[in-house]
Amino acid sequence: MTPAARLSAAIGLLDDILEGEPAERALTRWARQNRYAGSKDRAAVRDVVFDCLRQKRSFAHLSGKMTGRGLVMAHQFAAGEDIAALFSGDRFAPVPLSDEELARLGAPESEASLPEALDFPDFLLPELMRSLGDDLPEVMAAMGQRAPVDLRVNSLKATVDDAERMLARDLIFTERHPLNEMALRITQNPRKLARSLAYDYGLVELQDVSSQVVAAFCGAERGMTVLDYCAGGGGKTLALAAHMGGKGVLMAHDANARRMSDLPERARRAGATVQVLSSEALRQNDPSCDLVVVDAPCTGTGAWRRNPDAKWRLDQAFIEKVTALQAEILDKAARFVRKGGTMAYATCSILRAENSDQVQAFLARNPGWELSEEVTLTPVQGGDGFYSARLSRK
Repeated sequence: MTPAARLSAAIGLLDDILEGEPAERALTRWARQNRYAGSKDRAAVRDVVFDCLRQKRSFAHLSGKMTGRGLVMAHQFAAGEDIAALFSGDRFAPVPLSDEELARLGAPESEASLPEALDFPDFLLPELMRSLGDDLPEVMAAMGQRAPVDLRVNSLKATVDDAERMLARDLIFTERHPLNEMALRITQNPRKLARSLAYDYGLVELQDVSSQVVAAFCGAERGMTVLDYCAGGGGKTLALAAHMGGKGVLMAHDANARRMSDLPERARRAGATVQVLSSEALRQNDPSCDLVVVDAPCTGTGAWRRNPDAKWRLDQAFIEKVTALQAEILDKAARFVRKGGTMAYATCSILRAENSDQVQAFLARNPGWELSEEVTLTPVQGGDGFYSARLSRK
């Protein structure tokens, strides 16, 4: 596909997404219907679509059109591309820009509102200002960029030096990240990772650097009894295993056991021992734990760079639903913490309603607990947006 043909494909996909089709479903459908498109074509089209979704409102304001064509026009204009050459009307290329479209790109008719300029839904303005304060513009500007690809070096099997050398053998080049001593950020050839020896042998795991920081913040140590209460796919479970050095008891649970279906194989590759427990098995086992980790379901606002489509599907009703669920989960998970033990609560969210507000509400409902420490991360520090708090049972 030519660069112009890729833009035409992105325009059509964005029109479908704006009509309500989820972005991932639209991209998968397009790839199946257009088998001629190679992996580089699919990746390029995906990049344009996701770039446009990250900055949907500011691009629509720039072009004056909330359409696939308007978003792609503004995306290419903002990137400094030769618009006339790409929108040429040649075979498979978008039709040429009109004089009116060119004039609008050169000078938008009105000043953008704050939610338009910073690319988020209007209803979130009060909560984002409450949550981020003066940092709001910087954080939202970072949210408009593509997310990097980070790796966690698995200390059960390798040192950081070992992992760097093994990755370089497969022409995957990395740099160390200051947020976490075991973090590597891929600088070249991230798409080679799945076929690399370092990944196949379990030396590295895909994990955002902020998620790595939160896993370390939880405080898992050798010899502990640890429960990952909302394990999901098990990314943090495996990080906890590394911090425990293979010593102690590590259990993984999720209300939807199917989410953990790949965890046994991932644990085997990583050299970790993990007991995968259904809700019924956890109830029967009724463990008394030194540490319970609650990586709770959330709005995912901290990961808007990776899933920008979710930003535009979020509404107040969902926020209220998920915060009620978080409170319920915290109360249930607390039962498995022994006296003197710790519960670590975490979300991939930048909203106070899911973070410090949730912790304070838990403390108010549950005498005998206290807040030990909390940490807040945003893309300004280089990773996804995350929050975590350690709560101690007296």
